[in-house]
Amino acid sequence: MSAVTFQHVSKTFSSGGRTVRALNDVSFDIAEGEFFGLLGPNGAGKTTLISILAGLSRASGGRVSVLGHDVVSEYGESRRALGVVPQELVFDPFFSVRETLRIQSAYFGLRHNDDWIDELLANLGLSDKADANMRQLSGGMKRRVLVAQALVHRPPVIVLDEPTAGVDVELRQTLWHFIARLNKAGHTVLLTTHYLEEAEALCHRIGMLKKGELVALDRTSALLAGTASTMLRFKTDASLPADLAAHARVTGRIVQVPAKDALDVERILARLREANCPIEDMELGRADLEDVFLAIMQGKQGVAA
Repeated sequence: MSAVTFQHVSKTFSSGGRTVRALNDVSFDIAEGEFFGLLGPNGAGKTTLISILAGLSRASGGRVSVLGHDVVSEYGESRRALGVVPQELVFDPFFSVRETLRIQSAYFGLRHNDDWIDELLANLGLSDKADANMRQLSGGMKRRVLVAQALVHRPPVIVLDEPTAGVDVELRQTLWHFIARLNKAGHTVLLTTHYLEEAEALCHRIGMLKKGELVALDRTSALLAGTASTMLRFKTDASLPADLAAHARVTGRIVQVPAKDALDVERILARLREANCPIEDMELGRADLEDVFLAIMQGKQGVAA
């Protein structure tokens, strides 16, 4: 049985007298125990898909199920199987951290859950904030509480919608260590993130959405193998020749150009010399998931499995 199944899911909205299609015939399965990454630019439909999965929005067409339970006709069973960490910082300002988690436990009918609550607080670095009012917490601490709320009923399927957006490095490391541990213990994880290095390091398989359509679906290793295996990286203040600029990824002074082999590296360097483009800090590195993502979003590569 799949942990999560999306079957021909579509979603349309009416806006200003016109119909906007947010999702168009999206279908894929997430296996039990899988760490799955759902990637795409802003507006691609990721949060809409998660909202349908969580029962916060209803699909215009298609079917979604969690561990075999339809999210519409069997909403009680499907929601008990899910723990969702939303993008937005939503909290009740009248309760402490521990009270918040106890209330969430009671929502799922769990009594005497303090041992697991204490474990969550310890693993998410919240033990010293257990009795603090939610209003007193920083944004990063509030996000930790959201993660704890999503996990308080020990859901078999964990959904993380941009969980590390705007948080510090310490929280990111703490969170991923704990989530990876839960995944190894058998929990299924669905992650959306704009930090592609996180997806590359954590996800077994990745799906990519573009304008509401699934444009890539494969194992992370297969996606990486589908692009140039080598990237020539360097810094420059000069403008690149047009033929190289068309394929380069530029971040400030840092330029990355795909290179198939040593002869291709020599060709690129010769072209830079011809264009009087001085470079520094040159190195060769492996193509990463960001290279694959950009190639697919620009229509230069498509992968489906």
